[in-house]
Amino acid sequence: MKSEKQVVDLIEKQKNKGIPLSEVAWNAARACVGWPYVYGAVGEECKPKKRSQYGTKFYPKDHTTIVTKCQAISWDKDSQTCKVTGNCSGCKWDLPVLMFDCRGFTRKLLYMVFSWTLWGGTVGGQWNDERNWKAKGEIATMPKDTLCCLFVYKNKKWMHTGFGFSNETVECSSGVQYFSTRNKKWTHWAVPKCIEGDIPDPQPTPDPDPDPEKRPTLRRGDKGPYVVECQTDLVKLGYNIGSCGIDGVYGKATMAAISAFQKASKLTVDGICGPNTWAALDAALADVQGTKTESTKSYNVIIKGLDLTQAQAIAANYPATSEIVEGSDGE
Repeated sequence: MKSEKQVVDLIEKQKNKGIPLSEVAWNAARACVGWPYVYGAVGEECKPKKRSQYGTKFYPKDHTTIVTKCQAISWDKDSQTCKVTGNCSGCKWDLPVLMFDCRGFTRKLLYMVFSWTLWGGTVGGQWNDERNWKAKGEIATMPKDTLCCLFVYKNKKWMHTGFGFSNETVECSSGVQYFSTRNKKWTHWAVPKCIEGDIPDPQPTPDPDPDPEKRPTLRRGDKGPYVVECQTDLVKLGYNIGSCGIDGVYGKATMAAISAFQKASKLTVDGICGPNTWAALDAALADVQGTKTESTKSYNVIIKGLDLTQAQAIAANYPATSEIVEGSDGE
């Protein structure tokens, strides 16, 4: 386990070598493995006095590890406060390290590397603040080779956050931990605005020539190219499919858009894209395209006093000209 100074030195050394900052941030996150988890902490140095303040605030009803995993503090029942009763000698964190909870970890690391701060005091607050993100979406569409913040959304609540790079993760849960394989608990990704470079397009590409006869019935939770086709049709027809956009995931927003389309089309409203809904989408798109085609009008233009050569010279400036006819009197 490295000390705070060693991690800071690592960051500065790699910056001086010209290593991309997103790579520096990932390396720094991995260098923090072993640092302690303390609920509410946002990167303060782990010292008994500061830890006892968090203990007083959250123990004994919640987050008992603040006290149980620290040999230097204990709970005083009489005063209902957490007090310093020992020292750090022999503790596995008996060196200058920082302490965090999950959202404090991502916030602090991004600040240490980019001098940039995530907005929001909670996991949900960070996710919902658009000032934080260049791009975001559901986990199935996470771009490769890009440092992302990962999120867990469960039971209608944003529960947890950490860092993700390709299929690897670093998170602060039971202390800062590294995992070479991403756990299935992660549901969403977001790329911080401080990350340099363009974000690869995360959207799945539909089949080049999807077969209408093979279109499956789509329900919430389905994924893949036919979901992309459905979402693309909805967007063309002016329906809102949510902030994730065309992501190939048949989520709540896509289901709501299908329901709205079904209602407008006088179909059974169930949020499921089955054969009747597919047919209605095709018909609606054909109507839209037909309207656009009909709006392109043609005109006959007569210009007196020109011979054929002069008329051809003028028509050359208008590629859509279909025919030039010379009149009997030069019209």
